[in-house]
Amino acid sequence: MAEKCLPSYGGQALIEGVLMRGKKYLAASFRKPDGSIETVTEELKGIYKSKITKIPLLRGLVSLWDSLGLGMKYLSISANMQTGEDEKITPVEMVLTMLIAFGLAALLFFVGPAWIGKILEDRLHVSMWLSNALEGIFRLAVVLIYMIAVSQMEDIKRVFRYHGAEHKTINCYEAGLEMTVENARKQSRQHPRCGTAFMVTVVIISVLLFILIGPLTKTMASRLLSRLLLIPVIAGVSYEFIFFTARHLDNPVVRFLAKPNLLVQNITTAEPDDSMLEVALASFETMLALEEEREIPVMREAESVA
Repeated sequence: MAEKCLPSYGGQALIEGVLMRGKKYLAASFRKPDGSIETVTEELKGIYKSKITKIPLLRGLVSLWDSLGLGMKYLSISANMQTGEDEKITPVEMVLTMLIAFGLAALLFFVGPAWIGKILEDRLHVSMWLSNALEGIFRLAVVLIYMIAVSQMEDIKRVFRYHGAEHKTINCYEAGLEMTVENARKQSRQHPRCGTAFMVTVVIISVLLFILIGPLTKTMASRLLSRLLLIPVIAGVSYEFIFFTARHLDNPVVRFLAKPNLLVQNITTAEPDDSMLEVALASFETMLALEEEREIPVMREAESVA
């Protein structure tokens, strides 16, 4: 795997589409209802041009923004692409949507398990250490059950196939192969820098951290508050872990540590067909051309947005 590529290129599955992100630009390609592929692009500004992207731990916040900010924006664009509507999300709407999504995720994956753990500690008189461990196990169970549940939805199944196409395309590039459907088809649908891997790492690191700080969170209020306040810290540490393992997968110990992150992707990815790989390749080729400041291939013309 080419190490120089690791910090640069990532992606996200959309509704009948794939988003690919570089350091300076992103491109999102969609399979329209008439069968054609349409690609839109955006120059990355704001947080992507800030010093945060170069500061260890803090740069994990960019991953959070990717998942919540850009993710919500382009999921909406992809949905509108399928319905034929042309509604643009205003900055206020995007921030509100992001805050609601972040709030629901915090309640479901952090506050809820912490509350249950504290109830077990107080009413069943289990030790503080055990209650924190049980909280972590419950949190991991919630994440896995959530992934499995949504993977059974028909619309989400197609999104997960596009997720597989995204991984195969990036793996094809990082293997140094020609970017063709035939080459991409042969690649693994697992990737060490996947958003799913990031989510699982967040959960595992939160388990370890919350057990360590257990003596400092004896009350329900302090326990719940610590779970919310430490989310950015956990995200930062998780980001560094993901990129460390991605760079050192040749090491058997590192490969063992990364194994859970790769295995869980069997839930959130599925085998794409060739038409899905075409969409992912169109998105990646457009993004790469913009990153390298060269002409976008004629068959991958992009329409600029936002």
